[in-house]
Amino acid sequence: MRPQRGHVDFDVPDLDAGEAAVLALGATRHEVQPAPDSFRVFLDPIGHPFCLVRA
Repeated sequence: MRPQRGHVDFDVPDLDAGEAAVLALGATRHEVQPAPDSFRVFLDPIGHPFCLVRA
C-alpha cells in the first residue's frame, strides 16, 4: 500500500447539498469529522480522502 500523496479540498456554498451530491456519486463520509459546520471529510470510492469546505 502506498502512502497518501495529496489531499483535495472543494469549496461549496452549501455543505448539506455538497454532501448529498458526493454521496450520490459514490463517496462515503469519513468517520472522523473535526469541524462539520466548517468542512466535512469524505472518501472517494477507492479510499482517497477529500474535503468539502464551506465557501
